Amino acid sequence: MADTTVEATASEQGGMKKTLSLWNFFTIGFGAIIGTGWVLQVGDWMVVGGGPVPAMIAFLIGAIFLVPIGAVFGELTAAIPISGGIVEYVDRTFGRVPSYITGWFLALGNGILCPWEAIAISTLLSDMFGTIPGLEWLRAFELYEILGAKVYLFPTLISLAFAAYVIFLNFRGASSAAKLQAFLTKALLCGMLLAMGISIFTGSPDHALYEGQVFSQVSNAGGGVAATGADNIFGGILSVLLLTPFFYAGFDTIPQQAEEAAEGLNWNKFGKIISLALLASGGFYMVCIYSFGTILDWHTFVESPVPALACLKDINFIFYIIMLCIATLGPMGPMNSFYGATSRIMLAMGRKGQLPEKFAEVDPKSGAPKLACIVLAVITLVGPFMGKNMLIPLTKVSALAFIFSCTMVAFACLKMRFTEPDLPRPYKVPGGKFGICLAIAAGLIIIALIVLPITAESLDFTGWAIVLGWLAVGLALMFFTNARAKKAKA
Repeated sequence: MADTTVEATASEQGGMKKTLSLWNFFTIGFGAIIGTGWVLQVGDWMVVGGGPVPAMIAFLIGAIFLVPIGAVFGELTAAIPISGGIVEYVDRTFGRVPSYITGWFLALGNGILCPWEAIAISTLLSDMFGTIPGLEWLRAFELYEILGAKVYLFPTLISLAFAAYVIFLNFRGASSAAKLQAFLTKALLCGMLLAMGISIFTGSPDHALYEGQVFSQVSNAGGGVAATGADNIFGGILSVLLLTPFFYAGFDTIPQQAEEAAEGLNWNKFGKIISLALLASGGFYMVCIYSFGTILDWHTFVESPVPALACLKDINFIFYIIMLCIATLGPMGPMNSFYGATSRIMLAMGRKGQLPEKFAEVDPKSGAPKLACIVLAVITLVGPFMGKNMLIPLTKVSALAFIFSCTMVAFACLKMRFTEPDLPRPYKVPGGKFGICLAIAAGLIIIALIVLPITAESLDFTGWAIVLGWLAVGLALMFFTNARAKKAKA
């Protein structure tokens, strides 16, 4: 059994609705992980890695690295199934300040993906749909240009409508949001099957090679990355590996909503769901990279800005439209998952007194955290107005914030094995303390690769400025909250 005392207390405080099944949790995690990155950036992965094969290897290694961390989340969430559990785990083991920093950074890593996905929708509408005959009106009214990216009226309005729908469902509660996630998961799988089918019938495995070699450099790519920085296959794998935490971010959305699990849920199976979502996502990414990397010669494939769609346009226009529709719906998945997860992190921080107490209030009818949902709604709706280049520097920052929080959870799991050995654990990390140590080691290695200037993909000055700035704002907010709490008691 799970820690029912903690769960009951949290439920009394928040009134969360218990409706989510194992399938709901899987789709929440899988949908958050996959999103639309596989459509927009599969070409960039090939360029960075020096070919489809290094990119596939990197995503495989990334999944293997993160599986132990997923198992750690499974153990702690099954034992302590409350919303925003990360805050609770670190608080119980290392205290208030480390707990706050962990939650604050996870809010950064997860929260910025809501407006990022809104931007992705507007980008697809303007750059791809806007080139289709009869749909040129999508780019008829240019609002302004920001950081070299043009912002158009109609794609912005449509993106706002998509975002508003996701926000509306999350205000209605986890059950409504979960239904959307299940539909989007099926749509993503259909997109993968379509790419696989086209690759099988029109492509060739030789297209993934260049003169018989699995690694080669590119200098004229048309996407966000123009050239391969690495000069050998190992450097290519490492460069892509540093990006994978960002594209695997999302499995932590599962434990954030654990308090809303349906009555009678098998918590042992729940513990395995997180790792299963990770492995399924890794398989999805590898299949997609292979499929798109073999449709055409991959050097030719990456010449287009969005090659996953551009290559289909030349092969079959109907397939192109289908994939474009799937790609446009895709961002709603991670937006939906991260919206729900980030609001629960804020809820947990409000319960702990780390954020103003208003964040601890939930709607009595829907069970949704009211103030957290409002804050995220504002942030998300601003996204389409910011232009597609605005949040690009935040990708590495998000990866660092995410993996830092995950590593802190792994440390908490290990310490809790000693401080709370009798805590009921329906699911335990395979390998016991050794398995937990593997999770810690994996997290520390990935952090080191991101922060140390080993490759071109390491965190740059801008990234460090964002990290330190976010930390400074967070600490200032914490001191303000503490001061108000002390004043209220006095």
